[in-house]
Amino acid sequence: MVDDAHDLLRYESVGPIRVITLNDPDKLNPMTDALHEALTDVWVKVMRDREVRAVVLTGAGRAFSAGGDVPGFLACVEDLDHRRSNMRTARLLVDHILGCHVPVIAAVNGPAVGLGCSIAVSCDIVLMSEKAFLADTHVNVGLVAGDGGVVTWPFMMSLLKAKEYLFTGERIPAATAVELGLANRVVPHEKLLDEAMALAEKLAQQPAQALQETKRSLNLHLQHAALKVLPYALSTESESFSSPEVAERARAFAARSSNGKG
Repeated sequence: MVDDAHDLLRYESVGPIRVITLNDPDKLNPMTDALHEALTDVWVKVMRDREVRAVVLTGAGRAFSAGGDVPGFLACVEDLDHRRSNMRTARLLVDHILGCHVPVIAAVNGPAVGLGCSIAVSCDIVLMSEKAFLADTHVNVGLVAGDGGVVTWPFMMSLLKAKEYLFTGERIPAATAVELGLANRVVPHEKLLDEAMALAEKLAQQPAQALQETKRSLNLHLQHAALKVLPYALSTESESFSSPEVAERARAFAARSSNGKG
């Protein structure tokens, strides 16, 4: 059943499983301000749900999430208050995903870029379609990669590899993501959601307290790292919106958008 068909975020109950779908497929599920806030808030709903035992997070259409959108990017460049609000929401989103008491399975159905990549890799188990890839492109547009990858990636692969992919913003195909430790396995595209649901059902049948406290114990590593790293990383990401390189890219994005090419 569909509990909440928010325009940009679908929230469905399937027995003890909650399916959260980023739902702006025509635009590749960009992380607009509205979706960013809705996705941050939905975890409070999950954590208050006494019946939930597992969550599946996925995207509608061809993408998991294309990351930040042009209007939101421009607003962060031009409006300091908007930028600060955006950074606070980014911190809350990471905290909520890591702090969610039940296992969260990312079913990465297509590109997961920028913040979309950070969200996917913050989940407890990551299944990827063979059509999917990960990419953290913050540095490519002049921004500090401050909203998740700097916390989670060093726990999942070598620090050297984390630096390489965060410095370059290169795409990480699904098979490579598994080799690096950023994903659990690659799944045939047409079977992705079915396999994610089957795994969620399996986890939902495990003894609830044992599973949930095991997750909490494991995620303490990430949460402690987040406490140390995120304040600095997000602060410097916020500062980087004022850099000349970002201003130049913002003007280019605005010009393309006004010409109908954005």
